[in-house]
Amino acid sequence: MQLFRFFTSSLISIFTVFIVSGAFTPPAAMAAPVGTLGTMGTLPGLQGVFTGTPPTDLGLQGNQLSGCPTSPNCVSTTATDEEHAIMPLEYTAEQGAVLAQLVAVLKNQPRTKIIEQTDNYILVEFTSRLMGFVDDAEFYFLPDGHTIAMRSAARMGESDLGVNRRRLEQFRLALQSLGA
Repeated sequence: MQLFRFFTSSLISIFTVFIVSGAFTPPAAMAAPVGTLGTMGTLPGLQGVFTGTPPTDLGLQGNQLSGCPTSPNCVSTTATDEEHAIMPLEYTAEQGAVLAQLVAVLKNQPRTKIIEQTDNYILVEFTSRLMGFVDDAEFYFLPDGHTIAMRSAARMGESDLGVNRRRLEQFRLALQSLGA
C-alpha cells in the first residue's frame, strides 16, 4: 500500500511539474472536448483507475466533520495542526440564501458532483481532469447561523500539492464576492 501511495504521489508530482511548467503540450486529442475523452475527460484508458473508494468517515460525527488523516492531502476546519487546518467560511446573509449560492457555485465547477445535500450539509466529489483523481469535500452549516465548517481530502495518494486547500479558499472568495 505504501508503494502504491508513493507511486501515485510521484505520478501526480511529475504530471503537475510538466503541466505547470509548460513543458507538456497536450496533443490535439487530449485538448478535445470533454465528451471525446470519456465521460469525465480523463486520459484514454485511465477512466476509473484513480477514483479510489469513498471514505467511510464522511458526514457529521457528533455535530462536526471528521478530522484529517496524517497524509498532507486533506484540509479541515476541525484540524488543529497547521498543515491540515483551514478557517471556516463566515457569512452574514440568511443561511438558506448562502446554501443556494454555495450550491450554485458548486454546480458551476467542472467535473463536480453533489452526492448529498440537506438544509445544513453538502457532500461533493471533485474529479481531476487529466487523471481522474477524486477528492471528497464537505460543507456543514453550523447551528450558530453564520459559519460553514469545511473538509476536503484526496481519496488516493500522499500529496495533493495543495489542491484541496486552494479549492476551498476559492469557494470562500466566490461566496464573499456574492455578498454572503
